[in-house]
Amino acid sequence: MENNREQWSSKASFILAAAGSAVGLGNIWKFPYIAGENGGAAFLFIYLICIIVIGLPILNIEILLGRTTKKNPVGAFKAITNNPFWKYVGALGVLASFTILSFYSVVGGWSLAYTFEAFVGTFDSFTVKNWSPEYGMPNPESAARFFDIQTKNPFWILGYHTLFLSIVVFILLSGVRSGLEKASKFLMPILLFILLILVIQGLTLPDANKGVSFLFQPDWSKISGQTFLLALGHAFFTLSLGMGAMMTYGSYLSDKDDVVNASYLVAFLDTVIAIFAGVAIFTVVFSSGYDPTAGPGLVFHVLPPLLSNLVGGYYFAFLFFLLLSIAAITSGISILEVSVAFLVDERKISRKKAVLFMAGLVYLAAIPCALSFNVLSDYTFNFQDKALTFFDIADYLASNLLLPFGGFFLAIFAGYVWGIDEVIRNLLIGESNSIYFGNGVVKSKGFKPAFSFTVKYICPVLIFLVFLYSIGWI
Repeated sequence: MENNREQWSSKASFILAAAGSAVGLGNIWKFPYIAGENGGAAFLFIYLICIIVIGLPILNIEILLGRTTKKNPVGAFKAITNNPFWKYVGALGVLASFTILSFYSVVGGWSLAYTFEAFVGTFDSFTVKNWSPEYGMPNPESAARFFDIQTKNPFWILGYHTLFLSIVVFILLSGVRSGLEKASKFLMPILLFILLILVIQGLTLPDANKGVSFLFQPDWSKISGQTFLLALGHAFFTLSLGMGAMMTYGSYLSDKDDVVNASYLVAFLDTVIAIFAGVAIFTVVFSSGYDPTAGPGLVFHVLPPLLSNLVGGYYFAFLFFLLLSIAAITSGISILEVSVAFLVDERKISRKKAVLFMAGLVYLAAIPCALSFNVLSDYTFNFQDKALTFFDIADYLASNLLLPFGGFFLAIFAGYVWGIDEVIRNLLIGESNSIYFGNGVVKSKGFKPAFSFTVKYICPVLIFLVFLYSIGWI
């Protein structure tokens, strides 16, 4: 099977692709506003602990399971155990990826739309010149109204959703090396380059030091038990854990590729990009004298007028939303690849048919999500005293139920079914290029007891707590 299965041309290719999967809207859209609402540096500190203690072990397990079995999430569990229960756990990952993409493609479409709007100079109208005799003042209210008007147009929202999913499909139709790998090699360096430009630009602004201080000087008074659970949940989401994406990407690795080393580098890139995005955004926010706790509207409501108000703001606004679009695309291709790999492996369907079939299903499932902002906005479902639209339901099911369940069962499977000894034996397979990572880490005396205790006890308990918090039980 391994000889017939397409593989990455190198470990570096896998790292770029996996980092592209992890680096998405969660890093550039969600992380800054969550950090802004929860004490900046204090949240960042807890988030980093969660990445190290919970994120890395689960990331290791998910990639390893894919590399060992050379299968999609359903096939991977079936290859290790005959217990049919675990086949359905793998199916949860496929379902999670499908559900996520049904609303993620809508938000990805917004990113493409705002890239176009930035290019044609729409954001200049969000600067009200008569607010100041010397220069225009940013007007987030106008930007918010613009966003509401656009999303109330079903043709606008469906059109950009169609464009986003078409780009994802075009890349996937070319296969692993010609599609996934080439796209990641091309898009990830561009993403990093744009982000560095935005960081440097932000650091040159007046009062940029306030934004940097906000992100790196902790305000512990904002921290609570719920903040910790929020940080853990976001660490899980941003590393693409629990939906089978890393398992699927890991299945295209060869046995000579070192899982631990690759996992460290993927987590490192993902975290650095999230921090850089925070620096780029908060320097602009503080320089403009705006509230950093603006919440989910920070990117689409607040940043367009703030960016347009800068010297050279036209270019920086365009670069920022181009960055957001690239991040959405690299994640989108990994999310759809989970379902495609399932059909190719388990149903023996050709890759082309699998891509088109799954993309068609996702497209149809995304229509109610897209229309939740206009035609179907009055069709809501009451849950926990909240009126949820179709978009909200898809988001809730994926983020609050399917992803935590996936991570919880991954830890249980590694700790009690596959077995820690067998997991570590497989982690030792592969060529390490570093005395600090890879086999050097696994062979160290303290690794096995620490890894075993974390996977068998800490990960399941904390992930279950995140699940309870997500559904409002704690």
